[in-house]
Amino acid sequence: MASASKTTTVCAHHGGGGSSPSAKLVSAVAANTRSVGSSGSEDRRDSKAALDSVMRPVDSMPDTAKKPANKGIPVMPRTETKHPLDPLSAAEISVAVATVRAAGANPEVRDSMRFIEVASVEPEKHVVALADAYFFPPFQPSLLPRTKAGPVIPMRLPPRRAKLVVYNKKSNETSVWIVELSEVHAVTRGGHHRGRVVSSEVIPDVQPPMDAAEYAECEAIVKDFPPFIEAMKRRGIDDMDLVMVDPWCVGYHSEADAPSRRLAKPLIYCRTDSDSPMENGYARPVEGIYVLVDMQNMVVIEFEDRKFVPLPPPDPLRNYTPGESRGGVDRSDVKPLQIIQPEGPSFRVRGYFVEWQKWNFRIGFTPREGLVIHSVAYVDGSRGRRPVAHRLSFVEMVVPYGDPNEPHYRKNAFDAGEDGLGKNAHSLKKGCDCLGTIKYFDAHFTNFTGGVETIENCVCLHEEDHGILWKHQDWRTGLAEVRRSRRLTVSFLCTVANYEYGFYWHFYQDGKIEAEVKLTGILSLGALQPGETRKYGTTIAPGLYAPVHQHFFIARMDMSVDCKPGEAFNQVVEVNTRVDEPGENNIHNNAFYAEEKLLRSEAEAMRDCDPFSARHWIVRNTRTVNRTGQLTGYKLVPGSNCLPLARPEAKFLRRAAFLKHNLWVTRYDPEEKFPGGEFPNQNPRSGEGLATWVKQNRSLEESDVVLWYVFGIIHVPRLEDWPVMPVEHIGFTLMPHGFFNCSPAVDVPPNPACELETKDSEVKEVVPPKPGLLSKL
Repeated sequence: MASASKTTTVCAHHGGGGSSPSAKLVSAVAANTRSVGSSGSEDRRDSKAALDSVMRPVDSMPDTAKKPANKGIPVMPRTETKHPLDPLSAAEISVAVATVRAAGANPEVRDSMRFIEVASVEPEKHVVALADAYFFPPFQPSLLPRTKAGPVIPMRLPPRRAKLVVYNKKSNETSVWIVELSEVHAVTRGGHHRGRVVSSEVIPDVQPPMDAAEYAECEAIVKDFPPFIEAMKRRGIDDMDLVMVDPWCVGYHSEADAPSRRLAKPLIYCRTDSDSPMENGYARPVEGIYVLVDMQNMVVIEFEDRKFVPLPPPDPLRNYTPGESRGGVDRSDVKPLQIIQPEGPSFRVRGYFVEWQKWNFRIGFTPREGLVIHSVAYVDGSRGRRPVAHRLSFVEMVVPYGDPNEPHYRKNAFDAGEDGLGKNAHSLKKGCDCLGTIKYFDAHFTNFTGGVETIENCVCLHEEDHGILWKHQDWRTGLAEVRRSRRLTVSFLCTVANYEYGFYWHFYQDGKIEAEVKLTGILSLGALQPGETRKYGTTIAPGLYAPVHQHFFIARMDMSVDCKPGEAFNQVVEVNTRVDEPGENNIHNNAFYAEEKLLRSEAEAMRDCDPFSARHWIVRNTRTVNRTGQLTGYKLVPGSNCLPLARPEAKFLRRAAFLKHNLWVTRYDPEEKFPGGEFPNQNPRSGEGLATWVKQNRSLEESDVVLWYVFGIIHVPRLEDWPVMPVEHIGFTLMPHGFFNCSPAVDVPPNPACELETKDSEVKEVVPPKPGLLSKL
């Protein structure tokens, strides 16, 4: 675990230090306004004493389990070793699986259980506040309200719980289990579980996400199917080891796709060289073969060799491994670039709790969403810890293709709900995916049969230089001040069949939070008949084309701008830039202004981007003001975006009605987690999820608000996207808007390295060849 630099800060209102934390407890029910500009010398003394006692390098943190950290408050020595928001450990997953399996009615039921997903049940927000206040450092009692009789502190937190999605392979039933985890450590002693089943429910008419084990088994049974072998021989392929079978969920296009059966329709590809495991097999799609697989019983139930399409000839530019690209010669003039932090990073990590440059938050991870950011807050001097968001994550992504031909019209992947972004994450290698001084976090999952698998180095935490933060030079004196920008990046990457997606949350020194998705990987291609062209894609090579498609990502942001636990004082305002009409107030015809509109209800808060008016949205606290009397807030600034290009009648929009708008705002409900509902795979119900929830039309005027931001990209493939696509960037920004009284980045110190004189001698100047030599060349 990396140690911290001296510039890192934490919450100024915690239980450590020489002052009594009870004196710093504040009421959770605020007055009508709280001024951000107010401060006092007593608060500053308390803050300094608290910081001096808590701020130490990670490797020398005091053992808070041995002695209470809060003077004057009767705190029992904490027995909890895991924060309520921590991801499940491998031991906890084993206990949860064993508990559910033991609860099976008979051996046949237990043997038929397949474990799709095991994730922690996130507790109610007041439990999280209790944990942060008194059980886990940095102790922050100011998160809880003060009572006349003094704070009532329980001896321990409620037990952690796990949620399991279980598929019964024999009965084709899907069930959801809640298991309470008690003495998890007992799993290491003879495999005895210490969990308790809290509830179990069979969910009718659904199919859970597919599992990698199912995909592997599906590929094997298709390659062993005699009619398929004959169809491949017809195309000149006798070696089944060359064949690649990519199972795709069928979606829902008609009653034939109903969830009464667990179905997949594979896409077929064929490699050229059996001795090259890294050969790009996606360069030879096999078209004209129709296969439908019953994934419950693992049998091919429909097969038809509908149309003979010759295999595309091997493309000499298909591979991307070293020495095999662009004629087999790699660049030789790339010099080493090293990121060195001789004093270590400026962030500190305690378990899953991260502190960096006045930011603090917790890292979470789920099989479905992947990376989750919890309890985001900014430590603002004497104001202490100021919350920004309770939970940030990417909850779904949809990739619809624009080719109406078979099989491409059925390519409408819900990569989170049908596969799981977290379950498809992979280990990151130092020096490749991340650079610098890195802190990695492992991720633990259950496999299909209930075993535990660990992805080492799954989440990467590191700092990045980000150019200039701010600068000004006085033209009269020539004196200048400039600061370098640094950002803290938390990320993970996943592979879903042919595509790779990197998901990033960047935290900046000026109070911004940027969400970014990086798209790379290999195009999903189709084969063409000799001389054929197709307007729904780009010809990449002879006999090979890439269909047009879109990528949509949905970010769910449970906001808490300046709201302590228990408070629901947020509202959402839409801002559009308007041009003033000609007249008395615009005699020079240059006038424009920002117009605000309060989104009062969920029905009003279904909004789309408008770059022509620079449209953005501000989440404001209704009871906190800055020094000018304006409400404090954070604004959502869109990046490039689009809406679905499919017609409204398109079948995939039945399951993806949430794509019809770029922004949705809902009142917080812990059961509303995924925009397409809990089980989008083969879902026959139209508009389930977000589009149905907003029909309640709940008030948003002063509430606990959740933003659902839908952002997408239209991918018209280029030849330059082949054989592996250079990264495409897309995202959005959360930016402080009146949250601070001035720039929060003005206190960033100069970079000592920038004060050193640059040495031209370190850069070799290229000497042009002599004219005679040039003419010979």
